[in-house]
Amino acid sequence: MDLREIEKLLLAYRGGELDEREAARLINDLHYEDVGYARVDHARAHRQGFPEVVFGAGKTREQVLGIVERLVRRAPNVLVTRTDADTFGEVRNIVTDAEWHETARLIRIQRDHTERGQGPIAVVTAGTSDIPVAEEAALTAEAMGNRVQRVWDAGVAGIHRILSERELLRRARVLIVAAGMEGALPSVVGGLVSVPVVAVPTSIGYGASFGGVAALLGMLNSCSSNVTVVNIDNGFGAGFVASLINRRWEAPSEERETRA
Repeated sequence: MDLREIEKLLLAYRGGELDEREAARLINDLHYEDVGYARVDHARAHRQGFPEVVFGAGKTREQVLGIVERLVRRAPNVLVTRTDADTFGEVRNIVTDAEWHETARLIRIQRDHTERGQGPIAVVTAGTSDIPVAEEAALTAEAMGNRVQRVWDAGVAGIHRILSERELLRRARVLIVAAGMEGALPSVVGGLVSVPVVAVPTSIGYGASFGGVAALLGMLNSCSSNVTVVNIDNGFGAGFVASLINRRWEAPSEERETRA
């Protein structure tokens, strides 16, 4: 729970802006807000470094709208993944600065542009067909306060393409590499750099790719020791964990106060 938020509420109560019942309800909602179909986790940014992200698939537009409406009251940056343009239209009616990113099927609300990374994050794809997953990763990393550089269509079938980007790759603090088919590119990139490589298997490929399982298994068996792997098509997860790796770490506020 964010101690600063509690202090604000206590000051408002002491100043007569809130009665006892309303103050108690708002303090309770600092943990999560139960709206029936969802328990909106307002404390996630404090615990994990970024507010709760809305996974749009399987939710009605009304449910997405209700969750976003509550998140945006407390969080400057909000993401909705795996959604559609019609849902974005509904969200924009209540949050006029919301952005629609068609390629990634992602809604982004970004009001805090503070840079929190130690260096740039490079996002690389093996093929053009991998861009939707990679763009989800890139947009997530940007929302979490990182500078992102994109390198599209640099797969191993034309190895000269990725080799021509060696200087950019070496300047990155963390890399995200998305690939389908046999999933070879993360191992190649991992062999060129001395920083973490977050591999993202995509579901791109023909029959024996098994919807990304072949790429996933190939990446899990990488002989490049700096390669780690997220789930199939999980661009968001790659962007999130790369951002935490890249972040300038600070002790939680309670710990800093204890040390002081």
